[in-house]
Amino acid sequence: MMAIPSILLALFGFVVVIGPLVFLHELGHYFVGRWFGVHAETFSIGMGREVTGWTDRRGTRWRVSLLPLGGYVKFAGDMGPAGRTDPAWLALPPAEKARTFQAQPLWQRFLIVLAGPLTNFLVAIAIFAGFFAVYGVPQTPAVIERVVEKSAAAKAGILPGDRIVAIDGRAISRFEELAVYVSVRPGTPMALDVERGGRMIALSATPAVRQITDDLGNPQRLGLLGVTPGREIYERRGPAGVIGAAVRETVQTVRTMVDVIGQIVTGRRPAKELGGPIQIARYSGETVSFGIVAIIHFMALISINLGFINLLPIPMLDGGHLLFYMIEGVSRRPLPERAHDWAFRSGLAMLLGFMVFVTINDLGSLGLWRTLAGLIG
Repeated sequence: MMAIPSILLALFGFVVVIGPLVFLHELGHYFVGRWFGVHAETFSIGMGREVTGWTDRRGTRWRVSLLPLGGYVKFAGDMGPAGRTDPAWLALPPAEKARTFQAQPLWQRFLIVLAGPLTNFLVAIAIFAGFFAVYGVPQTPAVIERVVEKSAAAKAGILPGDRIVAIDGRAISRFEELAVYVSVRPGTPMALDVERGGRMIALSATPAVRQITDDLGNPQRLGLLGVTPGREIYERRGPAGVIGAAVRETVQTVRTMVDVIGQIVTGRRPAKELGGPIQIARYSGETVSFGIVAIIHFMALISINLGFINLLPIPMLDGGHLLFYMIEGVSRRPLPERAHDWAFRSGLAMLLGFMVFVTINDLGSLGLWRTLAGLIG
């Protein structure tokens, strides 16, 4: 189990990492809404009872709430999570009604909701761009320098000097891309397109499964091909090149997340690897101990996670609202109130079930179930 100082460090790290990202996410909603003339009644960081707050000259109540888990912007005319319209909205004077969320055209409501997740991706791109501007863009060619004896690569017939062009049909231009693709597919057969002496060769390899402990002391199950690259290269680029590389890094991270989730859904990766707030808090606290650079890089990954999760088409999340708006755009009329209610309830049940599941996983990662089993035994 975690000691008291470790728990406090985890809570501190959680607030340091999650707090600013949630704030920026909601700020995306707020600014795009304000750009379209929508009045924000409440801007809350955290959930639950208000701890402190103030009201600005536009009449928006800015509040810091007790539980640092999420946050929200409440626009005029929007009753809350289900996206239902306040009945009093119909009785508003035209000037006031024009400032409400529900009075805006569909495309504006769509952009206001999309702005939150999009802001998270932009934050990640900005962080990666900062790293690349300072340290350079990693550009190590996907050319094999050495093949470990009896490794998965040796069994597949890979030789020193081979260039990996594609894996499972996905183009590979850098060794970093090869390493990421293989690492999240332990024990999974994959097709390799290899360039050797000016001609293309098709090979098949199955990465070995390697159990390791990362720099934070957490167990990891990784795929291992058994190859090493040539000299690591960091290329200096101008602003356009740095931003382009940051966008590619963000896209690569999202693709890796999709791959891992797909493996869990199909049973190729154990579901116990899914983590929740406790696991995030633990990683946040451990990352804090490594200094500001580690914190900022971790924030980029968590920001991508927040953006990705919020785009999932689940009612209550931004992606659920976007799905409703797309249906409304195609059908030329909003979903019936009853459909909204059922979608909200199913989404709430899904999210609560998921939270219970990942919390059980989190407690297991802390050793609680082993401790209880030992006491019972």
